[in-house]
Order: sequence, then C-alpha cells, then structure tokens
Amino acid sequence: METVLQLQTVLCDESANLALRFRALFSLKHLGVNGDLKAIDAIAAAFSSESALLKHELAYCLGQTKNDYAIKPLRERLDDLNEAAICRHESAEALAAIGGADSLPLLRKYLDDPEEAVRQTCELSIAKIEYDLSEQAKNEDLQKSAFASIDPAPPLPSKMKSISELQDTMNDQSLTLFYRYRAMFRLRDIGTPEAIDALASGFADPSALFRHEIAFIFGQMSDPHSKDALLKVLADTKEDGMVRHEAAEALGSIGLPEIDEELLKYINDPEKLVRDSAIVALDMSEFEKSGELEYALIPGDVRA
Repeated sequence: METVLQLQTVLCDESANLALRFRALFSLKHLGVNGDLKAIDAIAAAFSSESALLKHELAYCLGQTKNDYAIKPLRERLDDLNEAAICRHESAEALAAIGGADSLPLLRKYLDDPEEAVRQTCELSIAKIEYDLSEQAKNEDLQKSAFASIDPAPPLPSKMKSISELQDTMNDQSLTLFYRYRAMFRLRDIGTPEAIDALASGFADPSALFRHEIAFIFGQMSDPHSKDALLKVLADTKEDGMVRHEAAEALGSIGLPEIDEELLKYINDPEKLVRDSAIVALDMSEFEKSGELEYALIPGDVRA
C-alpha cells in the first residue's frame, strides 16, 4: 500500500522529471495488471496532469490492466470534449482492450466526433469488441504473438497472405480499418526486415491514427531496421504531433547512441508533445542500454 502511494506521489508531481513519472506509471501498471485496484486508482488520479502525453499513457496503461475497475475513469476521459484528442483516442482504445459489450453505446456515441483520431479509434474499438465476442474469435487459429500487449486488433491468421499481400491489404483504403490493422499486426509478428519495410509503407496513409500505430509497432519491435523511417517521420515538422511523438518514443526503444544524438535535437521542439516524448525517449534509450529487466521504478528507488 505504501509503495502505491509513493509511486502515485511521483506520478502526480507536475514538477518531477517526466521520465521519472513514466517509470512510476509503469510500476503502477505492473501492479494494476496483477489486480491491485489501488494502483489503478493511482494511475487514474494523474488525469489531472497538464501533460497530454502523460494522460494518453495513463489511458493506455489502464487498458492494459484489462480490469473492469478501470472502465469508469476511461469513460470519463472519452466523454470529456475538453480533453486532448490524443487522450480521448487512447481512452477509447483502452475500453476495447478491457472489452465488454457495455462500452459499445459510448463508443458509438463518438463515431461522428469532430476529431478524426477519436472517431476512427471508436470505429476500431467497436470492431474489436464485436470480434472478441464473436464465434470467429473462438474459432480462428491465431499464432501466439511474442508481444504481450493487448492490441487494437488481432493479427491475421499466420497462414493467410504473403508479406507483399499483407502490405497491400494494410494499405487498401477500401477495406475496414479493423481488417487493415489486422494485416499490420501480422506484419509486426513476422518481424523480418521485409515486414518492417512493408510496415513503413503505412507512413504514407492519410490517417494520422494509422501512421501513429505504425510508429507504435516499431517501438514494440525495437528493431534498428526501422530507424531511418522513424527519423524521417520525426524530422517532418508538418507531420501530426501524435505521429511524431510515437516515432520519438519508438526510436528511444531501439537504444542506440547515434539515435540519442538525433533525439537530443527535439528536446526543445516547438511542439510540447514532441519535446516531452524526446525526453521520455532518451530515458527509454538509457534503459535499453542498461540491461535492466523492467522499464519501471524499483519500489526501493522511489523518491517521493
């Protein structure tokens, strides 16, 4: 109990280093995944933060707990039209990660939201919940992923389609976003340089949400082969902030000194979302090079 309160104090401290707050968050997420409701409360308490980047990460972590207890604060965030779009989108996605038909009416309410990222995420989230509740989900033979995350769409079955066919499917604007995401996550699970190149083609998609998901996936993969594509996205000042932010964090997850030199250029970026992400990315890179097992604070290292 004391550990949760210490972590919450760090997480909610607006004067604390953002990277330290992220580490506190992921410590709380670990506790929340294991059913600690006080940890979930501690995460939700930080929604009072001024940082859109942090709040979006809070929503993601609440979804990954897959605990119904986290539904209420997530619904409140999605319902708050004054909240940053990046946080509302992540809240909608998190509701789908937790699952359950009870969230469908709220998600349907925002299918016509003024923010494209919100309405597209609601479309995806509805499709995921309906899929999870379907006979198809029970009967599909899906390869077990090496990634433990609860994703916005399951990968396509492993016997379906070559890399080039998956790339075509992923980029086919005539298909549903959910099915295209399924092709995207199958390419992630294949994980070869050819699959990474196929994924990188998704950076040409008209949807910022779609492009941000490509960058997120590259962060999960942490493969140096994605470096050049991510650096190009990060350097594009005309790119949407949610995409550039995700590219920065993905670069941090690769953990190479030459990438650190590039990330340092963005700690004073005009866009707060990007400069905050560069700070967190540099800390992530330090973690990747350290050999530590968990990107989190060890309870004994918590500084209130």
